[in-house]
Amino acid sequence: MGIRGEVFSSRASSGQRTYFFNVKENRNGDLFLNVVESKKHGEADFERRSIVVFQEDIEVFMAEFEKAVAYLRGRKPGS
Repeated sequence: MGIRGEVFSSRASSGQRTYFFNVKENRNGDLFLNVVESKKHGEADFERRSIVVFQEDIEVFMAEFEKAVAYLRGRKPGS
C-alpha cells in the first residue's frame, strides 16, 4: 500500500485548475478512484472538490462519462 493508501496518482493542470486522479486502497483492500479538482482561491487558499468511484462501479461510471465527453466534443463552444 502507498502513502495514505495511494497506489497510483497523476495530475492534469489547466490554467486555474488542477485535477488529481488518485487510485487508493482502503483498509479492507478495496480499490477506488478519487478525482479531485483544486482551484486557487485568493492568494494562498485552494478550493478542493472530490468524487469517489469504487472499483465495482467503474465500468458504469466510465460508460456514462464517455457519453458526456462525446457530447461535449460534438458541441460548438457557446452553443
